[in-house]
Amino acid sequence: MHVAGFDSSDEEGAEEEGQEPLPLSWLPLSPAYSSAFLGLCALPGELMNYGIQDVFVFCTKGELLKYRAPNLIDAYQEHGICVHHYPIPDGDAPDITTCCTILEELRNCLESSRKTIIHCYGGLGRSCLIAACLLLQLSDVVTPQQAIDSLRALRGSRAIQTIKQYNFIHDFRESVAAHLAAQDTAQRSVSR
Repeated sequence: MHVAGFDSSDEEGAEEEGQEPLPLSWLPLSPAYSSAFLGLCALPGELMNYGIQDVFVFCTKGELLKYRAPNLIDAYQEHGICVHHYPIPDGDAPDITTCCTILEELRNCLESSRKTIIHCYGGLGRSCLIAACLLLQLSDVVTPQQAIDSLRALRGSRAIQTIKQYNFIHDFRESVAAHLAAQDTAQRSVSR
């Protein structure tokens, strides 16, 4: 299903068009991290060849089973890769609390100079959404559209696939501000 240029999910376009998954792409994160890059990819096969230390997986357990990779997370761990599993339903966006947690862990990895990748099934929807939010968090001058455009230049025109994902990125800074304000209010009421 395509609505005004948006797909309904990560995997639909690849299956419909018979395209191969996009290869591992490296998103530069300078000037915030002068020598850091964040890897984005589709459901990967062999990460060990890249020396990956941390992987953020956004596929659900059901997806991993559906795509014949039910033991992928265990395989990563057996090869010494630190797994950060945050299942987000295909075509969806995380809630703002989960997104902030993912970004905090992701930034900790990058600040520790760990070779890190993020992936969902197609490497276009959920992964690009998180990468766009990271770009917005790292620079106050990057606009939501610039973040989306940079990911589309890197991963292809189908990056950021659903209207929900597009809107989440455009509302990201306001959502984070509201989330932090609510946390601050809750902490002040507990400390009284």
